[in-house]
Amino acid sequence: MSKSFEAQGIVHSIGETTEYGNNGFTKREFVLKLSGEGENAQYPNYVAMELIKDKCAVMDQYKVGDEVVAYFNLQGRLWQGQGKPEKCFTSLQAWRVEAFGAARAPAAMGAVPAGMGAASAIMAVPSASSAPAQAPAPVDPFNTHFSDDSAGLDDIPF
Repeated sequence: MSKSFEAQGIVHSIGETTEYGNNGFTKREFVLKLSGEGENAQYPNYVAMELIKDKCAVMDQYKVGDEVVAYFNLQGRLWQGQGKPEKCFTSLQAWRVEAFGAARAPAAMGAVPAGMGAASAIMAVPSASSAPAQAPAPVDPFNTHFSDDSAGLDDIPF
């Protein structure tokens, strides 16, 4: 299962819906110029996203210049052609787009797939039933932390 995220941005471009193959698979791409907290206007970030199948119509109500919040899954796959080096393809597959002012709080959206992590204007969408996250215990990469082993769990003979 892929993780779910959200990104706030200004619509830079919206592609046409394209049909692939004989089975009716459709795909539509759009590009956001990320905005919001942590974004530097001097060095803008442009992110290409895609909509597939019945979600292609989601962008019909938006135009270039609109500020939106896109909810998406981060997906990746490997491909290797005969005699060619392996390539990794990453896609940001949007499943909901809302006008920036109309975007609801993630907890109010109902059942949303869980996600972790955050980076500038891209944030994870928490599960509606998730409890507040606790900070993980600090890790000692060199294993230099010694305790008195009062619980008797130390099985080292010295």
